[in-house]
Amino acid sequence: MPATDRPTPSPAEEYAAAVLALVRQVPAARATTYGLVAEVVAESLHRGGPRQVGAVLAGSAGVDDDGAPVPWWRVVNAAGAPPAHHRDAAMAELRAEGCPLVRDGTRVDLRRAVWFPDQD
Repeated sequence: MPATDRPTPSPAEEYAAAVLALVRQVPAARATTYGLVAEVVAESLHRGGPRQVGAVLAGSAGVDDDGAPVPWWRVVNAAGAPPAHHRDAAMAELRAEGCPLVRDGTRVDLRRAVWFPDQD
């Protein structure tokens, strides 16, 4: 189907695509927060917040609509912690990438690891 014949995405699909595209840009060994993702997406779409970002990631099964992997573990809360129900898997991925962690290794050290889209 030519691009011009594709149906217009719903607002929810548009938001999800924007979130997943942004999260795919987060480099290995870096992290961002649900709130930062929400702020960046809101700059263009004028909607959504941290909870919506979390819902998009939870519903993505780790891939976007095209099947491209999405590094969901690189998105943490404002304290640097991944979601409790995925904590072990996320922390294993972050450790494997060499992401800076706090001294006790339980969360990301956001002062050293935070990524903003305009940095790279």
